[in-house]
Amino acid sequence: MASLVVNGGRRLEGRITPSANKNAVLPALCASLLTREPVVLHGVPDVTDVRKLLAFFEGLGSEVEADFSSGVVRLVHGSGLDPAAARLPSGMRSTVMLIPGLLRRFGEAVLEDDAKGCTLGVREIDPHLEIFRAFGARVSAEPRGLVIAAPKVFAPVRHWFDYASVTGTENFLMCAAMAAGSSRLVNAACEPHVQEFCEILGAMGVSVRGVGASTLEVAGRPELGGATHTFAEDFHETATFLALGAITGGAVEVRNGAPEQFALIDRTFAKFGVEVTHLGGWSRVRAGSVLKVRPAFTPHLLPKVEAAPWPYVPADLLPIFIALGARAEGSVMFWNKVYEGALGWTSELSKFGAHAVSCDPHRIITYGGAPLSPAEVESPYIIRAAIALLMLAASVEGRSVIRNADPINRAHPRFVENLKSLGADVEWAA
Repeated sequence: MASLVVNGGRRLEGRITPSANKNAVLPALCASLLTREPVVLHGVPDVTDVRKLLAFFEGLGSEVEADFSSGVVRLVHGSGLDPAAARLPSGMRSTVMLIPGLLRRFGEAVLEDDAKGCTLGVREIDPHLEIFRAFGARVSAEPRGLVIAAPKVFAPVRHWFDYASVTGTENFLMCAAMAAGSSRLVNAACEPHVQEFCEILGAMGVSVRGVGASTLEVAGRPELGGATHTFAEDFHETATFLALGAITGGAVEVRNGAPEQFALIDRTFAKFGVEVTHLGGWSRVRAGSVLKVRPAFTPHLLPKVEAAPWPYVPADLLPIFIALGARAEGSVMFWNKVYEGALGWTSELSKFGAHAVSCDPHRIITYGGAPLSPAEVESPYIIRAAIALLMLAASVEGRSVIRNADPINRAHPRFVENLKSLGADVEWAA
């Protein structure tokens, strides 16, 4: 695992154009298996999870053309694909979204072990298996793993999630696209990347009604067409670089074609004294922002940042706000309503001299404003937890080391290069 060496204390200033959201790109790649026609994707980031999926497709015998300098990927999954090569890639949660395509192609998919991504707590596979069963698939435990066998034709279904799962919603959409009739999903996830995935399926000929809401109606069709799609900027990356500008007292501008997605994110930044403005397709934080927690109007209650499925503050962004809370003068409670145990990494904050107290597996309180010093810290396998530790390192004068920072490469291409363009002194080290 690689480390990031940071010589902090520099104000970050400049402009950044963020990459596409890997959580929009990965389901689109998986959905390409549903058609034999070409799928052309623009703005694909060069991140490890994307490369794993493309290598998987090449192993199947698909035509794969990828030019990461331009971000263009062209896929054709024709006839003659090799079912013996259909072993799901490891180390990424999105592997479960290959199952609908494999069922379409081979009538069977094998899950050799639980799909894993970031270490965010227990992330069960059962909701996905319930979806496949609802559409008529058989699931059996065999020595080679969990075997999912598809019927010849998927029956349309009415399904109601017990929680709004993003990957579960995307798996439902792909299965429903293959069903003979209209399917409905209640308590669907509605994150921006889920909405973008619905747009991609629409380009492939699938009718999806209710996009952006919690109930989706999907009209299946016997054959899906090809598609061409250009991905939007990743709102996670936009928020991340704004936070890096804010914590270093710098002036950072980030390209943002969807500022309407930022109303709640902007108000969350404001809780730490950070003003975000949007003008002309760019989002900005101004130089010299004073990080000070805005007190709640209700006496004796701490300000809170509550992370839950969209349209709440995204759980993926909670770590960057925790970093701001550790730096800002004042106290804030952070509440992760999605994953239990995903805040264990916050004990590393104390190595910088920051004060964070764990209330339970879902909540912590930061007591900010104390002087901080450089440190050597261990990152968990959580993308933006690694970035949160880097944020503190960048804000403190002196040399810090973020060990096991590799997860950043799962979502942020050219991350170090982008930081350097803003004036950061940071390097990868073995």
